[in-house]
Amino acid sequence: MQKKILLAIALAAALIVGILVVYNVLRMPAVQSSASDAAKPQASVNPPAGEEAKLFELADRYDRSGDLLSMRDTYRKIIEKFPASANAQRAQESLDNTNVRILFSTIPTPDSASYEVVTGDTLAKIARKFSNTQDMILRANNLKNSKIVPLGRNLKVHNEKFSIAVSKSQNILTLKSADKIVKTYRVSTGVNNCTPVGTFKIINKIIDPTWYTTGSVVPPDSPKNILGSRWLGLSEKSYGIHGTTEPQSIGRQVTSGCIRMKNSDVEELYQIVPEGTEVVIID
Repeated sequence: MQKKILLAIALAAALIVGILVVYNVLRMPAVQSSASDAAKPQASVNPPAGEEAKLFELADRYDRSGDLLSMRDTYRKIIEKFPASANAQRAQESLDNTNVRILFSTIPTPDSASYEVVTGDTLAKIARKFSNTQDMILRANNLKNSKIVPLGRNLKVHNEKFSIAVSKSQNILTLKSADKIVKTYRVSTGVNNCTPVGTFKIINKIIDPTWYTTGSVVPPDSPKNILGSRWLGLSEKSYGIHGTTEPQSIGRQVTSGCIRMKNSDVEELYQIVPEGTEVVIID
């Protein structure tokens, strides 16, 4: 009798162990799946919601309809009303890009004027008169040929002076029209804080610059030419604002003293600012 009881207890224990094993085996895939899901990045940590989301949607509608001024004002409103939002940087970048699109458009603005082309005018002469670049006048007026300026044509010209401010500690270049910020760009500055501080001017502009370095001359098409696609030389000898063959370096203090930008950014800046533009560099 005692043996039968012991045998029954042993069988019951074995049954319980078996049930636990099966349970754990069945449970494992669910646990693994849960861990895998947790490792996946979230699609959007803080998507816009409520009024902020509606303003972003409104800006998109203005973009699709070509109403750049209303789109600009909407992005300004987002930044003013939701300065601490996770989407504030997105709104600021969109505002910056919209400002540049307006500069390059035919849209009249308070910082632009209408100029009627008269006998003897050339695009270069008009650009100098208004401290513009030929590139900007061409783009803002949908002109195709810089050598042909239609007599009697009314041209949109920017009538405020541009200036540039560079913060070495933040590695930020800010383009201004009078006292208004047009756009900010991420840049690289000099290693060990070697970029000079002060007020300078842009004294020359070069497309596809040759790099004259110690002991060698590096042509524009060489992958070793660190100047990238554009050069804006400063009144401080041997220093300038230029592109790069190393875009991954942007945002750090890594240069020999010059201000380095992504090629797409320096090409945009090159079209906007003329020779003579003031450049203020601060720590």
